[in-house]
Order: sequence, then structure tokens, then C-alpha cells
Amino acid sequence: MTQETSDLTVKKEGALATLNFEEHAGKGLENIDKDDLALPFLKLLQSGSYETKKKHAKYVDGAAAGMFYNTVTKKLYDGEKGINVIPCFYKMTYPEWAPFDRSEGRPVHPDRGPEIMAQTTKNGTKDVLSNGNEIIKTANHFVILVGEKPEKALMPLKTTQLKTSRGWNSLMDNEVIVQQGTGKSIPAPAFSRIYHVKSVENSGNFTWHGMTVSLVKPVDNAEIFSMAVEFNAALQKSNIAAASVETNKVESNY
Repeated sequence: MTQETSDLTVKKEGALATLNFEEHAGKGLENIDKDDLALPFLKLLQSGSYETKKKHAKYVDGAAAGMFYNTVTKKLYDGEKGINVIPCFYKMTYPEWAPFDRSEGRPVHPDRGPEIMAQTTKNGTKDVLSNGNEIIKTANHFVILVGEKPEKALMPLKTTQLKTSRGWNSLMDNEVIVQQGTGKSIPAPAFSRIYHVKSVENSGNFTWHGMTVSLVKPVDNAEIFSMAVEFNAALQKSNIAAASVETNKVESNY
């Protein structure tokens, strides 16, 4: 997003005219609500990610496996260096995907709900329905990316990343604060802590990039904390179905 001064002076037809942006702040955006805005996906790029393929329409200059990529701002982050995030909301979803050979770019159903797992059978590591489609459990971590300008984003973790998600949830669950007055330890809000997320390379039958998550420190910025509180409240109300439509089918195998 570009930022400009609210009052610019320009020369027009020999006279000075003032462009007073502040006077018209927000105009033209009156009918845009939160449902009309795209929530960025913060993706961990794999070798099969379209953004890393130079001949693909979605190629991003400089993108490589192991980097984090913001699908809205188009910004890349060094995976080895890592990123700092504040977790604001968590939801497990159960999107239904068509078989790989159908090459569909998004789930055929965004969230079947946990009861669908009873209708699946194991095919190797895959959970397959009788119609041949696959249920890919997805741990959705809604976060604020901490940086020069805090940004809201969704980090979908699935397949090999589910173990990382469980570990992250355990870290959050172990955090406590001391209640004023009683001295009693009570659970800390998830969004009261900053975590460092970095990518690591894994090898087996194939090579892929996973994540590691570690605690950094409590949030110490009141403005960012307020942003996190509001983000959590909005997501609680929305009952959002966070299907990873920004993830291609190849990426869903990692």
C-alpha cells in the first residue's frame, strides 16, 4: 500500500492548487467491508510451487523453495532468516480435494467438517473418500506478521506440517500469565506472544521444506496488541471456513 502526505501542493495553469487528501479520507471505499478484502496467505514455497517456476503465469521474480510468500502484497521473506508472527486465531478445516490427475486448482468443497473423517479410508498417508477425492486436514493459523508494517495473514499447515502445528499449539497452551491480585497463573492469550517461524529442508523419498516455531517474547507494543485483539474478535464472529484456495494441489502434498 502506498503512503503519501495528506496535503500536496502542485502548480496548475500558473496557480497553486492544493490536493487535500485528508479532507476526502475514506471516500470511494464506503461500500467495501471486510468480506470484500483479500486476506493474504503466507505460503511456504516448495519446489512445486507455481511462484518458483519461471515459465508459469504465477512466477514471482526471485522466488525459491523455502521462502515465505505473501499472496496479496507479493512480498518474499527469507525462510532461513525466518519471520516473527503473532498467532490470533486457529481453526482446523477438512477441505475435499479432487485427485491429483484432475489438476483442479482449489478444493471441490472448502470444509467438510471433522465428521467426514469417518467416511475416509487410508491409502498410504492419504485420507480418501469413496468418490476418490481426498480430505486434506488443514491447520489454519491466522497471524499478524510483525515487521515495519504489521500485516494480517493466514498460514495454512497441512500433511507434513501438522506435526509443526501441534507443536506450536502446545507452545501457546503452555504460556501463562500471573493474575493480578490473586497471584494465580492463568492461560495467556495466544495473541500476547510473538513466535519466530523459519523454514527447514527435509529429505526422504523427496525433498521438501517444513517449518520450525519458537517463542520469542511477549507482545510489548500496545497498538499491535490491540490489532491482534480486534483480529481475533472478527474471526470469532465470522466462523470462517479457511480453505487454502491459494495452495495448488502439488503443495498440498507437503
